[in-house]
Amino acid sequence: MIKTTKKSFILSSAILLGTATLSGCGTTTTKQGTVGVERTQIMLVSEEQIMQGGKAAYAEVLGKAKEEKTLNTNAKLTKRVRAIADRLIPQTAVFRTDAPKWDWEVNVLESDQLNAWCMPGGKIAFYTGIIEKLNLTDAEIAAIMGHEMAHALREHSRERASQQVAQQTGLAVLGAVTGMGQVGMDLTSLAMQVTLTLPNSRTHEIESDRMGVELAARGGYDPYAAISLWQKMDKATQGGKTPELLSTHPSHDSRIQDLQKYAKRVEPLYLQAKKKYR
Repeated sequence: MIKTTKKSFILSSAILLGTATLSGCGTTTTKQGTVGVERTQIMLVSEEQIMQGGKAAYAEVLGKAKEEKTLNTNAKLTKRVRAIADRLIPQTAVFRTDAPKWDWEVNVLESDQLNAWCMPGGKIAFYTGIIEKLNLTDAEIAAIMGHEMAHALREHSRERASQQVAQQTGLAVLGAVTGMGQVGMDLTSLAMQVTLTLPNSRTHEIESDRMGVELAARGGYDPYAAISLWQKMDKATQGGKTPELLSTHPSHDSRIQDLQKYAKRVEPLYLQAKKKYR
C-alpha cells in the first residue's frame, strides 16, 4: 500500500478533476478535406466566446486604423483582395458547412509589415507591405488568404486560448500545493510553453498550409503559388531567420517541401476549378 500525504492527495485530486473536465470538453467540427487534416483538439473556451472576442478585437484594430488613416487607403488593392476572398469563402464549406455563412470581413491595412491574419469568425486583415514588397500575384495572395482562413476554420485561436486556460489553472493548483513563488511559477510556465505550445504552434502552421492550398485550388488559384510565395518570403527574410528548433513556425525549406507534396495532391481540384473562372 502506497502512503499518501495530504499534499500529494490534493495534487492527485486536482489532476483527476482536470482530467475529468478535459474529457467532457467540446471539439472542433472541421472536416478533413482532400488534404486529410485530422487531429483531436480539446476546447475549454466556447466557440461563442472566442468569436465574440475576435469580433471585438477586430473592431478595435479597424477603429485605430481609421484614426491613423491607414485603413483601405488603396481602393484598387482593397478591391483586388476582396475579390480573391469572394472566391475562397464558398470553398470553406469543404471543411465546415457553417463557415460560408460566417460574417466574413476583409480589409487592407497600410503597413510595411510582411503580415496578414484572420481572427475567429473570419475577420481578415492584409498588410500592404506583404503584397507590395513581395510583388504578390493573385494566386500568391490566395495562398496567404487560404492559410489564414484555415486558422479560423480549424479554430486555432480557440485551441490556444484553451491551452492557456488549462495552463494557468494547472499552475495555480500546483503553486498552491507546492508553495512555489512567482519565479517558480514563471519557470514552470516557460517550460510548459516550450514543451507544449511550441510544437502545437508548428502543427497549426502545417495544418493551415495544407488546408490553405486546398481552399486556393478549389477557388481556381494555382496551389503551387504557395511555393513561390515562401520562396519570396525566404529571400525577403534572409539573415533574420530563427532556427527551426526554436521557432514557432516550420523552417522555410521544410515548409516548401510539405507544400510541394500537398499542392500536387490538390492540383486536380485546381484544374477543374480554373475552367469556371476563365
